[in-house]
Amino acid sequence: MPLIGHEPAWAEWRDAIAGGRMHHAWLLAGKRGLGKGIFARDAAREMVAEPGVPQPEGMHPDVIVLSHPPRDEKEERKREAGEPYERKRNIPVDSIRAMQKRLTTRPTLGSRRVVIIDPSDDMEKGASNALLKSLEEPPAGTFFMLVAHRPARLLPTIRSRCRTLRFAPIPDQAIDRLLMEEAPEADAAARAAAVAAAGGSPGAAFGFLSQKLGVLDTLMQKIVAEGDADFALRGQLAAAIGPRPDRDRMAATIELARARVASMAPGAPRSAIPAVADAHADLVNLAAQAPIYNFDPGLLAMQIGGLLASVAPASERGNG
Repeated sequence: MPLIGHEPAWAEWRDAIAGGRMHHAWLLAGKRGLGKGIFARDAAREMVAEPGVPQPEGMHPDVIVLSHPPRDEKEERKREAGEPYERKRNIPVDSIRAMQKRLTTRPTLGSRRVVIIDPSDDMEKGASNALLKSLEEPPAGTFFMLVAHRPARLLPTIRSRCRTLRFAPIPDQAIDRLLMEEAPEADAAARAAAVAAAGGSPGAAFGFLSQKLGVLDTLMQKIVAEGDADFALRGQLAAAIGPRPDRDRMAATIELARARVASMAPGAPRSAIPAVADAHADLVNLAAQAPIYNFDPGLLAMQIGGLLASVAPASERGNG
């Protein structure tokens, strides 16, 4: 996916480097799908490169990237073989401790090393506490880049030690132009639905198209417009999601529901604002919990449908 909207972030980052007193920890904050992780990797390679020192293609020895590791030894063997593998739901403390051991050595090719944690808001509590020690006393020449879709989930003590680099949502028109260029097979109606569901995130827009969420979007719009007193639409929603959706599809479904509820806020009557706000908050919490807990897909679909129904004009909160 081509990246757009990163010009302000690059300007702030390069101004900081040129200033000569680079902060040791950065928090890259913004909604999912804006390309923050790609920015972090590109910026890290730029930072560790030194004049006259050849830089390797592919993985860089002075750029350490921590993300969700393989779920178990079987999945680890798949990763080593270059095959698709299942990941753990969180970044465990063992990953942070292994990284800290590497920091006891000097950088390989130059004087700087960058540690990227993507996404940092998926660290376990023990991992967050372990990372805090490194942020408090960073080794010389070591810099941290913490990618966060939900910065509020990070410890306040971690946030306070980071300089925040914010990534703003992308205008709808820019996302639509990007979809026209990169997904020409999508018709105007599909693009419009993807843009509306994306909420300013190009990644979410492409996910909408790749996950074929058009049917889900139609059902969600019907639920928020009409309610679902007999649970029939929720049943259709569960069937459309599928009996065994993967993590990406479930995350895209919850984000689509959140975007649909959020889109109601500007035109909602004052009396409906509390229900819209509550449903939106519940969907945000659900998005955070879904990767952690083993929800039954059918029950999760019913919960999503209930939250959508709760904002319908004729619905009552208790019906959800």
